Amino acid sequence: MANEDLQNYIDGAWRHSHATEYREVRNPATDALLARTPLSPPEEVAQAAEAAQRAFWEWRQTPPVQRIQYLFKLKTLLEEHFEDLVRSITLENGKVLDDARGEMRRAIENVEVACGIPSLLLGDFAEDVAHGVDEYMIRQPIGVVASICPFNFPGMIPFWYLPYALACGNTVIIKPSERTPLTMVKVFHLLEQIGLPTGVVNLVHGGPDTVNAILDHPLIQAVTFVGSTPVARHVYSRASAHGKRVQAQGGAKNPLLILPDADPELTVRIVTDSVFGNAGQRCLAAANIVMVADAGKTFTPLLAEAAEQRKVGNGLEPGIEMGPVISPQSKSRIQGLIQAGVAEGAHLVVDGRNPVIPGCEQGYFLRPTVLDGVTPSGTLAQTEIFGPVMSVLHVATIEDALTLVNSGSYGNMACVFTSSGAAARKFRHEAQAGNVGINIGVAAPMAFFPFSGWKESFFGTLHGQGKHAVEFFTQTKVVVERWLKTWSRPF
Repeated sequence: MANEDLQNYIDGAWRHSHATEYREVRNPATDALLARTPLSPPEEVAQAAEAAQRAFWEWRQTPPVQRIQYLFKLKTLLEEHFEDLVRSITLENGKVLDDARGEMRRAIENVEVACGIPSLLLGDFAEDVAHGVDEYMIRQPIGVVASICPFNFPGMIPFWYLPYALACGNTVIIKPSERTPLTMVKVFHLLEQIGLPTGVVNLVHGGPDTVNAILDHPLIQAVTFVGSTPVARHVYSRASAHGKRVQAQGGAKNPLLILPDADPELTVRIVTDSVFGNAGQRCLAAANIVMVADAGKTFTPLLAEAAEQRKVGNGLEPGIEMGPVISPQSKSRIQGLIQAGVAEGAHLVVDGRNPVIPGCEQGYFLRPTVLDGVTPSGTLAQTEIFGPVMSVLHVATIEDALTLVNSGSYGNMACVFTSSGAAARKFRHEAQAGNVGINIGVAAPMAFFPFSGWKESFFGTLHGQGKHAVEFFTQTKVVVERWLKTWSRPF
């Protein structure tokens, strides 16, 4: 696949795009060119939508117990090609192999949950709601749906949506990130092998114009998105203005509280993994580490030591714990935010800027960075950095910490580390975030729970994964029926 121009997959065939612009896909660890992504024009979105619409009626008529047979085949292929997909994620995204393995395992879990769709689609029935009248509710697919996917989880996030949409009887268009499209191309080669009817799944590469074409096209009934808050807001407003269902996951600035009674060994290990895993490029990465009372005396030095010891390099190499960020532009932006924090008075405990990684001198690397005494209203505390930067803040009480947590504009995740059940319960009850962790650093829901999010972190009502995905990809129909003629008993 190296250095090739990628193709779209439309109506059961791989097709060269008529794009006039392409985006290079580079290995962020080495800057090596991997492929070129076409920025597909709107007419190619239209071709995919029309193909999906033609396929929809036959696919929705296929019984759910038959639709999931395709998903069983897909799960088998994903398992058989697991390590190849893992390596693809690391090559194009930069994350270490173990992180990529965790990502693909979560993708497969979503396929497994969607295989339960015959039960998940069960409706409600009420007999004799009036004399001789019965009433029941059924779920039916909504039509052509599209998913606009981010760079940071190229293997997992499409599977928050794809298996549920298919199992519910919809036809699908996937637009992978133009930065990391290679893993989804591999997945579509596997989808080819399971024998889906032509047009049921489609892949369209592209950039902003391609996205807007998806948001505008009248045949597309629903759109999912994961990315930054400004783009999520745009996707939600533009798509919903056209009458589409939308779920748009936005940015985050996830606070993580450490109380003095937290277990030091467990807390330090999990917190550093949360902040620096995937080089901080995940929407559930901890960002603001809030030291309650005198917790900072114990935990700030320990966290700084763990940050300094983290092994950084090419994610394909054994023993590496953190890879590069996605692009030179991202690296420059993160370094600028670190400097802004220092200018605002934060103490740079561990400086990870401009490292030299032997053998990866052209890569886009930062080392873990720790800043202490970050101002709650300052740039570092308020801005989504999306990089390996730990901002340490200090408050006097858990009430002060909760005030800080709840005053933020984001609401993706909030976590607390403590040995106190009372403190944990208070935090769980009062924290204004959609995903809450108790002695957990990354509160990522299992596939049978929705991936929640509040405030500026989410636009919509139903989230990805689990029952929320089933509700999102179906519409309810309530039937009220009476039979005018009575039947006679045959005996």
